[in-house]
Amino acid sequence: MKSVLVTGASGFLGWHVARLLCERGYIVRTLVRRASRVDGIPVEPVTGDLRDAESVRRAADGCGLVFHLAADYRLWARNPHELYESNVEGTRNVLEAASRAGVERVIYTSTVGCIGIPHDTGIGDESTPVTLDAMAGDYKRSKFLAEQVAREYAAQGLPVVIVNPTAPIGDHDVKPTPTGQIVLDFLNGNMPAFIDTGLNVVDVRDVALGHLQACERGRIGERYILGSENLTLAQILEALARITGRRAPKVRLPYAVAYGAGMASTAWAGLTGKPPRVPMDAVRMARKKMWVSHEKARRELGYEPGPAETALQRAVEWFASHWAVAV
Repeated sequence: MKSVLVTGASGFLGWHVARLLCERGYIVRTLVRRASRVDGIPVEPVTGDLRDAESVRRAADGCGLVFHLAADYRLWARNPHELYESNVEGTRNVLEAASRAGVERVIYTSTVGCIGIPHDTGIGDESTPVTLDAMAGDYKRSKFLAEQVAREYAAQGLPVVIVNPTAPIGDHDVKPTPTGQIVLDFLNGNMPAFIDTGLNVVDVRDVALGHLQACERGRIGERYILGSENLTLAQILEALARITGRRAPKVRLPYAVAYGAGMASTAWAGLTGKPPRVPMDAVRMARKKMWVSHEKARRELGYEPGPAETALQRAVEWFASHWAVAV
């Protein structure tokens, strides 16, 4: 059996994809930076970086499948060009290496942020028109451009399938992700108020399985939303309150106040070099409810995600056992 390359396996979703592949008997190779490691699963690490084309070629050599999940998902960077180097040029390096290796299939992990949200229904899908101008911030713009690179390679004959995860939640969120940070802030009592926004919340294990289903059944050049439930932030906090027995915050912060906090926090970060507590790009993203449908993935891939509250429960338990919080 040929090896399977997984980029981003030291991160949240990438770790779950690598774990699932190992459980199914695949030989899993991972591209990891010198300071990173993949704990708890038997993988073959290859030291490298998305921006180093030669290291990516070494990692892909001899592989039959590639799952490209690695990305720079910071919502603030002192040098925004770093996001484009990793997300756009890094994706180009991975796809070029996959093409040279003659792989059977590439699964490219995009983001729900690249999905358009229509004004009439408020529920987006893979066919909703969207442009680069609609992307709020460098993270979304870089991922949008990276998705275009994946489409270009697919049009040229590389067997690429694109998946667009929504907001995964669950165990092993080591960094944590922005969604995991919501759970952690709730557990630590650091969320006295909330804003009127919405996310599509999904169990990270379901998203990992969706990657394998996309590999097995996805159509080349197509993209598939991997999500579950459309929830307001207030509903997410109410679910966390049910799980933990704690009170959910009741104060809804006006968007103008959040905007001012984002401006001040991001300006201070520009002076100190330390990431802002309230990134301006996060505030801009929050103005739009990122609600979508995963019907296409259900119909074509057999994707059947479970309830979001189960994933939130697992996230609470994991953070309680791995971080300094009390549940």
